[in-house]
Amino acid sequence: MKGWNRESLRVGNMQGFTLIELMVVMVILGILAGLIVPRIMDRPEEARRTKAAIQIRSLEQALKLYKLDNGQYPTTEQGLQALVEPPSVGRLAKRWREGGYLEKGKTPLDPWENEFVYISPGLNGDFDLISYGPDNEPGGDGNDADINNWEIE
Repeated sequence: MKGWNRESLRVGNMQGFTLIELMVVMVILGILAGLIVPRIMDRPEEARRTKAAIQIRSLEQALKLYKLDNGQYPTTEQGLQALVEPPSVGRLAKRWREGGYLEKGKTPLDPWENEFVYISPGLNGDFDLISYGPDNEPGGDGNDADINNWEIE
């Protein structure tokens, strides 16, 4: 290798960081962590709420397909179970789709492992689909607020 010699590897006057400089960097990192971590910690709950809204939209589509095949939505008594097996109570589904209307063959639970609430006819439309959120109680504020199909955009 031309142009390479031991002198070219010699590094100039190297100095380390002082304890004060390291302390200043640690304080700055601590301040940044104090500002950022609380925002990141709320993200899992936001993700669960988004997942619940997506699940509700998916259930709405399955219910619409059920209605197209059978002329009406399942009743409250038949519930969402009518999407995975033919109803055995109330007005029976004459053209129930073989294999059901949900891919996995079972009604999903919301992200907090609770059942969705299904009311048909609904108070806010043809049917109401609700996830009560992490507290599994009607109502609530903030992260405990319900996720309702008529409020999802």
